[in-house]
Amino acid sequence: MIIKPAKRLENVGEYYFSTKLKEISELNEQGKVIINLGIGSPDLAPPQVVVNALKTASNDLTKHAYQSYTGLLELREAIAAFYAEHYTVSLDAANEILPLMGSKEGIMHISMAFLNAGDAVLVPNPGYITYAATARLLDATPIYYNLEAANNWLPDFVALEKLDLTKVKIMWVNYPHMPTGAKATKAIFEKLIHFAKKHKILLVNDNPYSFILNTQKPQSILGIKGSNEVALELNSLSKTFNMSGWRLGMLLGKSSYITSVLQVKSNMDSGMFYGIQQGAIAALSSPQSWYDNQNEIYKKRREIVWKILDKLNCNYVKDQVGLFIWAKIPKETTVNKLCDYLLYKKAVFVTPGHIFGTNGNTYIRVSLCVSIEKLNEVLKRISL
Repeated sequence: MIIKPAKRLENVGEYYFSTKLKEISELNEQGKVIINLGIGSPDLAPPQVVVNALKTASNDLTKHAYQSYTGLLELREAIAAFYAEHYTVSLDAANEILPLMGSKEGIMHISMAFLNAGDAVLVPNPGYITYAATARLLDATPIYYNLEAANNWLPDFVALEKLDLTKVKIMWVNYPHMPTGAKATKAIFEKLIHFAKKHKILLVNDNPYSFILNTQKPQSILGIKGSNEVALELNSLSKTFNMSGWRLGMLLGKSSYITSVLQVKSNMDSGMFYGIQQGAIAALSSPQSWYDNQNEIYKKRREIVWKILDKLNCNYVKDQVGLFIWAKIPKETTVNKLCDYLLYKKAVFVTPGHIFGTNGNTYIRVSLCVSIEKLNEVLKRISL
């Protein structure tokens, strides 16, 4: 290169799954036939009405132009109706909803809107690795707060109060939680709101797993009294409606926060394709039977994953929410040894828990986004 990369890249590597998928591709080219249990990309199809909506919109030659930076009003109204029905949260479609090209971009946009160099961000350990990476890209400092099995992977507020919070601007939370599948209670959300108000911190709940293997009514942090002052919520159609490749997310919250994020977003893209927005509108009006049918499929897959984990002598709890099973490995091995054994000896890829933080050092994460046939093949391979 004739120029050096920016200093901001010195503390941020390539995304873990980006590098790992390259390796898996190389192994497949060598004839290994790797079964990938690491990625949370649904292998199932979206609702047929979603595909039909995209086809119909694509045939309208007047709809291939740039679209509004804030998305179609019809889409924002569909999101508002979705939140009212499923979360009992009332949102103003005109000012409190911002459609996103995936919630992952929302993490960056929120960070760019509110962080300055030298600010700090509270990041869960374990937690989604993009939270910390985004902070580092903006010359902010991630401060990790511990989530532990002994506390059901929920925040320890006594420990939080002992942290140096003087430079903290944003706190990332993620319930239902990835990678552990833990659920937050209303009481925990209330404590988080109180904590954020006390320390003048913007609280952002990343909430894409509400409907998957969740036996309770979906919860939003925006349903908590006083949340409007200090909280935003990210959500996504990727997991719930099997639309990860469509890149469809949403940011919800107080209009002044949304406006600030829009200042960033409107300088980063030129609106979402009309047909994709129509697909999202169709998805958001899906009947209850859609969620029930999806969960029946995941329940059957989960039964086989439990058998796989039993064969590996891993421990796990059975009431996890989301597309993954989080399991503690046997004491006699390490997570890297186990993952390497599975990948190189059994041609099975699972995610090592340490990529989500040090509190994942003795865990693996197994995806349910694989057919029953492939899961049975995994069970067969590890039984040999």
